[in-house]
Amino acid sequence: MSATISESTGLAQGLWTLDSSHSTVGFMVRHAGISKVRGQFTEMEGSLNLGQTLADASVTATITAASFSSGDANRDAHVRGADFFDVDLFPTLTFVSTSVSGDEEDFEMTGELTIRGISKTVSFKGEFGGVAVDAFSATRAGFEAKTVISRKEFGLTWNAALEAGGVLVSDKVTISLEVAFVKAV
Repeated sequence: MSATISESTGLAQGLWTLDSSHSTVGFMVRHAGISKVRGQFTEMEGSLNLGQTLADASVTATITAASFSSGDANRDAHVRGADFFDVDLFPTLTFVSTSVSGDEEDFEMTGELTIRGISKTVSFKGEFGGVAVDAFSATRAGFEAKTVISRKEFGLTWNAALEAGGVLVSDKVTISLEVAFVKAV
């Protein structure tokens, strides 16, 4: 039996739209085995549909691959190119949830993540941040979630060997979501 969504949290049933201007889809990958490179995607859209229980909830998201930004123009151009995202052939990354479990505070959301046309099942562990009505009378809900993927499983195999051993870019990539949704009126 799945947890019932409580009205006391402010999470109303129905459609919620991703507020991309108040959301971040970020990543972190180890570079040269000694440091971490962080960045984000700046263009995204998505929706959250809440039913009576968490098991009834569903999320869909589409991210524009060309919006990849790590703060370094040369690296960003390389990652957008054929060695990594190949944004001309694969302009979007998508996520479609298949299940949500847990409770309103701590949840796990599983779904199909598609990168470079390759779909894999991933699970995000997350936290509910709360609900607030903003100055413009919009009802907003905030969530944070993380997962770790193998970039090789999505066809992102480019790498370079290091003189001291190891490789330039780690296989593991942490994806971090800090997202806000607005309740549809």
